[in-house]
Amino acid sequence: VQLQASGGGLVQTGGSLRLSCAASGRTFNIYTMGWFRQAPGQEREFVAAINRNGGRLSYPDSVKGRFTISRDNAENTVYLQMNSLKPEDTAVYYCAAAVSGYTSDWYDYAYWGQGTLVTVSS
Repeated sequence: VQLQASGGGLVQTGGSLRLSCAASGRTFNIYTMGWFRQAPGQEREFVAAINRNGGRLSYPDSVKGRFTISRDNAENTVYLQMNSLKPEDTAVYYCAAAVSGYTSDWYDYAYWGQGTLVTVSS
């Protein structure tokens, strides 16, 4: 499956962005989808995951209550709505697809998009 992330940009503290990840190739709805991020000099960090039918969601404490992951299987797209953004949210955001089941571990995700940069100014 091929993944194409979009929607990043520059936003002020407290602002919002919505990232999109369009999938093509194999059947989209067989995958758990996740969002990860990586800031310069830091390790890749889990941001959100959603299971195949959208009924199970996970977030780390750092984004819980501010970020929302969703998916539209008819459109082969997963979204990440980001509200109340903070400077520490600045990173390249990646969408990813896992076929091994529901997981928040980046090494379980077999397919990755190219990343989209989110910059939050203070």
